[in-house]
Amino acid sequence: MPDIIVIGGGMTGLATACALAGAGLAVSVLEARQLGAMASTWTLGGVRQSGRDPAELPLARAAVARWSQWHLELGAETGYRRKGNLRLARNPAEAAAIRAMVKTQRALGLNLEFLADIKDIRAIAPAIGEGVLAASFCPDDGHADPDMTIAALAGLARRKGVTLQEGMPALRLITTAGRVTGVETPGGRLLADRVIVACGLHAAGLLEPLGIRLPMAAKRVCVMQTTPQPPAFGQVFGVANADCAGRQEIDGRFRITTGIGDWPGELATWSEAGLRPSFAEIAGLIARTVPILPLLAASGLERVWGGLIDLTPDALPVLDAPADWPGLVIGAGFSGHGFGIGPVSGTILKALALGEATEFELSPFRLDRFEPHAAFAPLTLHG
Repeated sequence: MPDIIVIGGGMTGLATACALAGAGLAVSVLEARQLGAMASTWTLGGVRQSGRDPAELPLARAAVARWSQWHLELGAETGYRRKGNLRLARNPAEAAAIRAMVKTQRALGLNLEFLADIKDIRAIAPAIGEGVLAASFCPDDGHADPDMTIAALAGLARRKGVTLQEGMPALRLITTAGRVTGVETPGGRLLADRVIVACGLHAAGLLEPLGIRLPMAAKRVCVMQTTPQPPAFGQVFGVANADCAGRQEIDGRFRITTGIGDWPGELATWSEAGLRPSFAEIAGLIARTVPILPLLAASGLERVWGGLIDLTPDALPVLDAPADWPGLVIGAGFSGHGFGIGPVSGTILKALALGEATEFELSPFRLDRFEPHAAFAPLTLHG
Protein backbone atom coordinates (compact mmCIF):
# COMPACT_ATOMS: atom_id res chain seq x y z
CA MET A 1 0.00 0.00 0.00
CA PRO A 2 1.43 3.42 -0.90
CA ASP A 3 1.79 6.11 1.73
CA ILE A 4 0.46 8.71 -0.70
CA ILE A 5 -1.54 8.61 -3.92
CA VAL A 6 -1.11 11.46 -6.39
CA ILE A 7 -3.97 11.81 -8.88
CA GLY A 8 -2.62 13.37 -12.07
CA GLY A 9 0.55 12.67 -14.02
CA GLY A 10 1.27 16.14 -15.30
CA MET A 11 3.88 18.68 -14.26
CA THR A 12 2.41 19.30 -10.81
CA GLY A 13 1.65 15.68 -10.00
CA LEU A 14 5.05 14.37 -11.08
CA ALA A 15 6.97 17.15 -9.33
CA THR A 16 5.00 16.42 -6.15
CA ALA A 17 5.59 12.68 -6.43
CA CYS A 18 9.34 13.21 -6.84
CA ALA A 19 9.45 15.51 -3.81
CA LEU A 20 7.55 13.00 -1.67
CA ALA A 21 9.62 10.03 -2.82
CA GLY A 22 12.74 12.05 -2.04
CA ALA A 23 11.45 12.27 1.54
CA GLY A 24 11.29 8.48 1.71
CA LEU A 25 7.57 7.92 1.13
CA ALA A 26 5.98 5.26 -1.05
CA VAL A 27 4.09 7.10 -3.78
CA SER A 28 1.70 5.97 -6.48
CA VAL A 29 0.67 8.29 -9.36
CA LEU A 30 -2.62 7.66 -11.15
CA GLU A 31 -2.91 9.15 -14.64
CA ALA A 32 -6.13 8.70 -16.61
CA ARG A 33 -4.42 8.93 -20.02
CA GLN A 34 -0.67 9.28 -20.46
CA LEU A 35 1.83 11.34 -18.51
CA GLY A 36 1.57 15.01 -19.43
CA ALA A 37 -1.61 14.42 -21.45
CA MET A 38 -3.27 17.74 -20.74
CA ALA A 39 -1.74 21.17 -20.11
CA SER A 40 1.75 19.98 -19.26
CA THR A 41 2.88 19.07 -22.77
CA TRP A 42 0.76 21.24 -25.08
CA THR A 43 1.94 24.35 -23.23
CA LEU A 44 4.29 27.01 -24.54
CA GLY A 45 6.71 26.02 -21.78
CA GLY A 46 7.25 29.51 -20.43
CA VAL A 47 9.20 29.94 -17.19
CA ARG A 48 8.35 33.50 -16.29
CA GLN A 49 8.03 35.95 -13.44
CA SER A 50 6.81 38.91 -15.50
CA GLY A 51 3.06 39.37 -15.63
CA ARG A 52 2.44 37.19 -12.59
CA ASP A 53 -0.20 38.03 -10.04
CA PRO A 54 1.55 39.56 -6.99
CA ALA A 55 0.42 36.59 -4.90
CA GLU A 56 2.08 34.16 -7.31
CA LEU A 57 5.24 36.16 -7.89
CA PRO A 58 7.17 34.69 -4.89
CA LEU A 59 6.51 31.19 -6.24
CA ALA A 60 7.66 32.23 -9.71
CA ARG A 61 10.85 33.79 -8.39
CA ALA A 62 11.70 30.67 -6.41
CA ALA A 63 10.93 28.48 -9.41
CA VAL A 64 13.14 30.51 -11.77
CA ALA A 65 15.99 30.24 -9.29
CA ARG A 66 15.58 26.48 -9.29
CA TRP A 67 15.11 25.89 -13.03
CA SER A 68 18.71 26.70 -13.94
CA GLN A 69 19.95 23.74 -11.88
CA TRP A 70 16.86 21.55 -11.94
CA HIS A 71 18.25 19.30 -14.67
CA LEU A 72 21.00 18.25 -12.26
CA GLU A 73 18.41 17.22 -9.69
CA LEU A 74 16.32 15.45 -12.31
CA GLY A 75 19.29 13.75 -13.92
CA ALA A 76 18.14 14.72 -17.41
CA GLU A 77 17.87 17.83 -19.56
CA THR A 78 14.73 19.97 -19.53
CA GLY A 79 15.64 22.22 -22.44
CA TYR A 80 15.63 25.21 -20.10
CA ARG A 81 16.99 28.46 -21.54
CA ARG A 82 17.00 31.85 -19.82
CA LYS A 83 16.80 34.33 -22.68
CA GLY A 84 14.08 36.63 -21.39
CA ASN A 85 10.40 37.38 -21.94
CA LEU A 86 9.04 40.13 -24.19
CA ARG A 87 5.48 41.40 -23.75
CA LEU A 88 4.67 43.35 -26.89
CA ALA A 89 2.37 46.30 -27.67
CA ARG A 90 0.88 46.73 -31.14
CA ASN A 91 -1.10 49.92 -30.52
CA PRO A 92 -1.05 52.86 -28.08
CA ALA A 93 -3.59 51.29 -25.71
CA GLU A 94 -1.49 48.13 -25.39
CA ALA A 95 1.64 50.24 -24.86
CA ALA A 96 -0.07 52.06 -22.00
CA ALA A 97 -1.12 48.75 -20.43
CA ILE A 98 2.40 47.37 -20.62
CA ARG A 99 3.92 50.56 -19.23
CA ALA A 100 1.56 50.34 -16.24
CA MET A 101 2.38 46.66 -15.73
CA VAL A 102 6.12 47.42 -15.72
CA LYS A 103 5.65 50.17 -13.14
CA THR A 104 3.60 47.91 -10.87
CA GLN A 105 5.94 44.95 -11.08
CA ARG A 106 9.12 46.96 -10.71
CA ALA A 107 7.64 48.24 -7.43
CA LEU A 108 7.47 44.59 -6.36
CA GLY A 109 11.18 44.22 -7.07
CA LEU A 110 11.00 42.49 -10.44
CA ASN A 111 13.83 43.06 -12.92
CA LEU A 112 11.60 44.43 -15.68
CA GLU A 113 12.32 47.09 -18.30
CA PHE A 114 9.99 49.15 -20.50
CA LEU A 115 11.21 49.38 -24.10
CA ALA A 116 9.66 52.48 -25.61
CA ASP A 117 10.36 51.94 -29.30
CA ILE A 118 11.22 49.36 -31.93
CA LYS A 119 14.90 50.28 -31.90
CA ASP A 120 15.22 49.28 -28.25
CA ILE A 121 13.21 46.12 -28.84
CA ARG A 122 15.31 45.06 -31.83
CA ALA A 123 18.49 45.62 -29.86
CA ILE A 124 17.33 42.61 -27.83
CA ALA A 125 15.35 40.70 -30.49
CA PRO A 126 16.24 41.75 -34.07
CA ALA A 127 13.57 39.45 -35.54
CA ILE A 128 10.66 41.50 -34.15
CA GLY A 129 8.57 43.26 -36.82
CA GLU A 130 8.45 47.01 -37.33
CA GLY A 131 4.78 47.27 -36.35
CA VAL A 132 5.51 46.61 -32.66
CA LEU A 133 5.39 49.92 -30.75
CA ALA A 134 6.72 49.05 -27.30
CA ALA A 135 7.44 46.12 -24.99
CA SER A 136 8.35 44.96 -21.54
CA PHE A 137 11.45 42.82 -21.15
CA CYS A 138 12.35 40.58 -18.22
CA PRO A 139 15.84 39.15 -18.84
CA ASP A 140 15.49 36.63 -16.01
CA ASP A 141 12.56 34.81 -17.61
CA GLY A 142 12.93 31.92 -20.03
CA HIS A 143 11.42 28.70 -21.30
CA ALA A 144 11.86 24.93 -21.19
CA ASP A 145 10.81 22.02 -23.35
CA PRO A 146 7.58 20.46 -22.01
CA ASP A 147 8.19 16.96 -23.40
CA MET A 148 11.77 16.83 -22.14
CA THR A 149 10.72 18.09 -18.72
CA ILE A 150 7.90 15.57 -18.27
CA ALA A 151 10.22 12.76 -19.42
CA ALA A 152 12.89 13.91 -16.95
CA LEU A 153 10.40 14.02 -14.08
CA ALA A 154 9.01 10.61 -14.96
CA GLY A 155 12.52 9.16 -15.12
CA LEU A 156 13.42 10.55 -11.70
CA ALA A 157 10.13 9.33 -10.24
CA ARG A 158 10.78 5.79 -11.47
CA ARG A 159 14.34 5.83 -10.11
CA LYS A 160 12.96 6.92 -6.73
CA GLY A 161 10.52 4.02 -6.71
CA VAL A 162 7.32 5.91 -7.58
CA THR A 163 4.66 3.70 -9.17
CA LEU A 164 3.38 5.42 -12.32
CA GLN A 165 0.07 4.04 -13.57
CA GLU A 166 -1.00 5.41 -16.94
CA GLY A 167 -4.47 4.73 -18.30
CA MET A 168 -5.73 4.54 -14.71
CA PRO A 169 -8.39 7.17 -13.97
CA ALA A 170 -9.52 8.03 -10.47
CA LEU A 171 -13.25 7.27 -10.37
CA ARG A 172 -13.91 8.63 -6.89
CA LEU A 173 -12.22 9.43 -3.59
CA ILE A 174 -12.68 6.88 -0.80
CA THR A 175 -13.51 8.24 2.63
CA THR A 176 -13.55 6.54 6.01
CA ALA A 177 -14.79 8.17 9.22
CA GLY A 178 -14.48 11.67 7.83
CA ARG A 179 -11.03 11.14 6.32
CA VAL A 180 -9.86 10.61 2.73
CA THR A 181 -8.29 7.17 2.67
CA GLY A 182 -7.88 6.18 -0.96
CA VAL A 183 -9.09 6.16 -4.53
CA GLU A 184 -11.53 3.96 -6.44
CA THR A 185 -10.10 3.01 -9.85
CA PRO A 186 -11.19 0.67 -12.67
CA GLY A 187 -8.65 -1.76 -11.22
CA GLY A 188 -10.15 -1.64 -7.74
CA ARG A 189 -9.68 0.27 -4.51
CA LEU A 190 -6.27 1.74 -3.78
CA LEU A 191 -5.81 2.82 -0.17
CA ALA A 192 -3.29 5.27 1.25
CA ASP A 193 -2.70 7.57 4.20
CA ARG A 194 -3.10 10.68 2.02
CA VAL A 195 -4.37 11.57 -1.43
CA ILE A 196 -3.22 14.54 -3.50
CA VAL A 197 -5.64 15.72 -6.18
CA ALA A 198 -3.52 17.28 -8.95
CA CYS A 199 -5.52 16.36 -12.03
CA GLY A 200 -6.42 19.75 -13.44
CA LEU A 201 -9.93 19.99 -14.88
CA HIS A 202 -10.90 16.61 -13.43
CA ALA A 203 -10.27 17.80 -9.86
CA ALA A 204 -13.63 19.54 -9.40
CA GLY A 205 -15.61 16.41 -10.22
CA LEU A 206 -13.63 14.29 -7.75
CA LEU A 207 -14.07 16.83 -4.96
CA GLU A 208 -17.77 17.55 -5.45
CA PRO A 209 -19.07 14.35 -3.75
CA LEU A 210 -17.17 15.44 -0.63
CA GLY A 211 -19.10 18.73 -0.60
CA ILE A 212 -16.02 20.62 -1.79
CA ARG A 213 -16.71 23.24 -4.45
CA LEU A 214 -13.78 24.06 -6.70
CA PRO A 215 -15.01 26.62 -9.26
CA MET A 216 -13.31 25.93 -12.56
CA ALA A 217 -13.99 26.66 -16.22
CA ALA A 218 -12.63 24.64 -19.12
CA LYS A 219 -10.88 26.81 -21.69
CA ARG A 220 -9.13 25.85 -24.91
CA VAL A 221 -5.88 27.08 -26.43
CA CYS A 222 -4.69 26.24 -29.95
CA VAL A 223 -1.06 25.63 -30.83
CA MET A 224 0.86 25.54 -34.09
CA GLN A 225 4.41 24.32 -34.65
CA THR A 226 6.45 25.29 -37.70
CA THR A 227 9.14 23.43 -39.57
CA PRO A 228 12.68 23.95 -38.23
CA GLN A 229 14.30 27.32 -38.93
CA PRO A 230 17.80 28.65 -38.23
CA PRO A 231 18.18 30.12 -34.72
CA ALA A 232 16.71 33.62 -34.83
CA PHE A 233 14.72 34.30 -31.66
CA GLY A 234 15.75 33.39 -28.13
CA GLN A 235 12.99 34.96 -26.04
CA VAL A 236 9.40 34.06 -25.29
CA PHE A 237 7.03 36.66 -26.70
CA GLY A 238 3.51 37.52 -25.69
CA VAL A 239 1.22 40.44 -26.37
CA ALA A 240 -0.68 42.80 -24.13
CA ASN A 241 -4.12 41.32 -24.82
CA ALA A 242 -2.84 37.70 -24.71
CA ASP A 243 -4.21 36.70 -28.13
CA CYS A 244 -0.94 35.04 -29.13
CA ALA A 245 2.42 34.01 -27.71
CA GLY A 246 5.38 32.01 -28.91
CA ARG A 247 9.03 31.03 -28.88
CA GLN A 248 11.61 29.19 -30.95
CA GLU A 249 12.38 25.71 -29.68
CA ILE A 250 15.79 24.10 -29.37
CA ASP A 251 15.37 22.23 -32.65
CA GLY A 252 14.52 25.45 -34.53
CA ARG A 253 10.76 24.98 -34.70
CA PHE A 254 8.53 27.84 -33.60
CA ARG A 255 5.74 27.00 -31.16
CA ILE A 256 2.95 29.59 -31.28
CA THR A 257 -0.23 29.65 -29.19
CA THR A 258 -3.53 31.50 -29.41
CA GLY A 259 -5.35 33.22 -26.61
CA ILE A 260 -7.95 31.23 -24.70
CA GLY A 261 -11.38 30.37 -26.01
CA ASP A 262 -14.49 28.72 -24.67
CA TRP A 263 -14.73 24.94 -24.87
CA PRO A 264 -18.17 23.32 -24.83
CA GLY A 265 -16.95 19.73 -24.81
CA GLU A 266 -17.28 16.98 -22.20
CA LEU A 267 -14.32 16.17 -19.96
CA ALA A 268 -15.13 12.48 -19.91
CA THR A 269 -14.91 12.16 -23.67
CA TRP A 270 -12.44 14.76 -24.93
CA SER A 271 -9.99 13.70 -27.60
CA GLU A 272 -6.99 15.20 -29.33
CA ALA A 273 -8.97 15.30 -32.58
CA GLY A 274 -11.78 17.18 -30.88
CA LEU A 275 -9.39 19.82 -29.58
CA ARG A 276 -7.56 20.31 -32.86
CA PRO A 277 -7.85 23.88 -34.20
CA SER A 278 -9.76 24.67 -37.35
CA PHE A 279 -8.23 26.12 -40.49
CA ALA A 280 -9.79 29.47 -39.65
CA GLU A 281 -8.23 29.48 -36.17
CA ILE A 282 -4.78 28.71 -37.52
CA ALA A 283 -5.15 31.26 -40.31
CA GLY A 284 -6.08 33.87 -37.72
CA LEU A 285 -3.11 32.95 -35.55
CA ILE A 286 -0.74 33.23 -38.52
CA ALA A 287 -2.24 36.61 -39.40
CA ARG A 288 -1.59 37.87 -35.86
CA THR A 289 1.94 36.51 -35.49
CA VAL A 290 3.57 37.18 -38.86
CA PRO A 291 3.60 40.97 -38.25
CA ILE A 292 5.29 40.27 -34.91
CA LEU A 293 7.85 37.82 -36.34
CA PRO A 294 7.98 38.35 -40.12
CA LEU A 295 10.31 35.37 -40.57
CA LEU A 296 7.31 33.13 -39.85
CA ALA A 297 5.96 33.99 -43.31
CA ALA A 298 8.64 31.75 -44.84
CA SER A 299 8.12 28.90 -42.34
CA GLY A 300 6.24 25.73 -43.15
CA LEU A 301 3.51 24.51 -40.83
CA GLU A 302 4.34 21.10 -39.38
CA ARG A 303 1.78 20.39 -36.68
CA VAL A 304 -1.28 21.87 -34.95
CA TRP A 305 -3.05 20.81 -31.78
CA GLY A 306 -5.24 22.08 -28.97
CA GLY A 307 -5.07 21.96 -25.19
CA LEU A 308 -7.31 22.64 -22.22
CA ILE A 309 -6.83 25.11 -19.38
CA ASP A 310 -8.31 24.67 -15.89
CA LEU A 311 -9.26 28.29 -15.18
CA THR A 312 -10.27 29.44 -11.69
CA PRO A 313 -12.21 32.69 -11.14
CA ASP A 314 -9.08 34.64 -10.14
CA ALA A 315 -6.69 32.65 -12.39
CA LEU A 316 -4.71 31.46 -9.35
CA PRO A 317 -4.26 27.82 -8.38
CA VAL A 318 -5.62 26.07 -5.33
CA LEU A 319 -2.84 24.79 -3.06
CA ASP A 320 -4.58 23.58 0.07
CA ALA A 321 -5.16 20.81 2.59
CA PRO A 322 -8.80 21.32 3.67
CA ALA A 323 -9.17 20.95 7.42
CA ASP A 324 -12.60 19.33 7.04
CA TRP A 325 -11.08 16.40 5.14
CA PRO A 326 -7.89 15.06 6.73
CA GLY A 327 -5.78 13.07 4.30
CA LEU A 328 -6.69 15.30 1.33
CA VAL A 329 -4.44 17.80 -0.47
CA ILE A 330 -5.45 19.81 -3.54
CA GLY A 331 -3.16 21.24 -6.23
CA ALA A 332 -5.27 22.31 -9.21
CA GLY A 333 -6.58 25.27 -11.17
CA PHE A 334 -3.24 26.56 -12.45
CA SER A 335 -5.04 28.54 -15.17
CA GLY A 336 -2.53 28.03 -17.95
CA HIS A 337 0.63 29.03 -16.12
CA GLY A 338 1.47 26.10 -13.87
CA PHE A 339 4.36 24.74 -15.94
CA GLY A 340 6.88 27.38 -14.89
CA ILE A 341 6.15 27.13 -11.18
CA GLY A 342 6.00 23.32 -11.22
CA PRO A 343 9.21 22.78 -9.23
CA VAL A 344 7.88 24.95 -6.40
CA SER A 345 4.28 23.71 -6.55
CA GLY A 346 5.57 20.18 -6.03
CA THR A 347 7.51 21.26 -2.96
CA ILE A 348 4.50 23.10 -1.53
CA LEU A 349 2.14 20.16 -2.02
CA LYS A 350 4.67 17.83 -0.44
CA ALA A 351 4.82 20.14 2.59
CA LEU A 352 1.02 20.29 2.82
CA ALA A 353 0.79 16.51 2.65
CA LEU A 354 3.35 16.05 5.41
CA GLY A 355 2.14 18.89 7.62
CA GLU A 356 5.38 20.79 7.17
CA ALA A 357 5.90 24.55 7.14
CA THR A 358 6.52 26.29 3.84
CA GLU A 359 8.29 29.58 3.16
CA PHE A 360 5.40 30.85 1.04
CA GLU A 361 2.26 32.70 2.02
CA LEU A 362 -0.48 30.32 0.95
CA SER A 363 -3.61 32.23 1.95
CA PRO A 364 -4.17 33.50 -1.64
CA PHE A 365 -4.30 29.87 -2.76
CA ARG A 366 -6.73 28.52 -0.16
CA LEU A 367 -9.92 26.91 -1.36
CA ASP A 368 -12.13 29.04 0.87
CA ARG A 369 -11.19 32.28 -0.93
CA PHE A 370 -13.91 31.79 -3.53
CA GLU A 371 -17.29 33.43 -3.12
CA PRO A 372 -20.31 31.17 -3.79
CA HIS A 373 -20.91 32.77 -7.19
CA ALA A 374 -17.50 34.17 -8.05
CA ALA A 375 -17.21 35.64 -11.54
CA PHE A 376 -14.35 34.53 -13.75
CA ALA A 377 -11.76 37.20 -14.52
CA PRO A 378 -10.32 37.21 -18.04
CA LEU A 379 -7.06 35.29 -18.41
CA THR A 380 -4.43 37.80 -19.49
CA LEU A 381 -1.29 35.68 -19.67
CA HIS A 382 -0.47 32.03 -20.14
CA GLY A 383 2.59 29.88 -20.64
